[in-house]
Amino acid sequence: MNSSSTHFTLAARVLHWLMAAMILTMLFIGIGMVASVSERHDWLIRIHKPLGIAILILAVVRLAVRLRHPPPPLPADLPAVQKLAALASHWLLYFLMFVLPLVGWAMLSAGGYPVMLSESLRLPPIFPVSPVAFAVLRHAHTWLAILLFLTFLAHMGAALYHGLIRRDGVLSSMTGVGVRRS
Repeated sequence: MNSSSTHFTLAARVLHWLMAAMILTMLFIGIGMVASVSERHDWLIRIHKPLGIAILILAVVRLAVRLRHPPPPLPADLPAVQKLAALASHWLLYFLMFVLPLVGWAMLSAGGYPVMLSESLRLPPIFPVSPVAFAVLRHAHTWLAILLFLTFLAHMGAALYHGLIRRDGVLSSMTGVGVRRS
């Protein structure tokens, strides 16, 4: 196999690591927002909203890159259940990268809150004002964030399993470093 078939493209790798950092940051900012009633709360919200929209935009770009350049194949000796888990978890991550920012945006719209990306850039509401919808969407946003965090942990655990235990090239295909075991 040549390196293009054993590694993700440079664009896919850059998007992967950039978005991993952004998503992890978002999860911790979200925890900080709900755990704080100090002046930090407003500051965290001002970061959370544009970062969520940036993740949504990058998720669109990332999906386009993935569809244009399919990922390298998983090792042939990987059990079918692990291949299925890998496929399902990747698509769940994509789903959450799209849905979580949209649910957050809809939640804010339902609450009558502006989605400000900067002092002067305001996104239009995508949901009518409704206290009931706001409450439902707020719970949905929380549970989806928890699901994203758990999926992120599973993804990271699987990457470490492939990199440290199996040493089968799966982790190095995303880092761009290392050699596949024969």
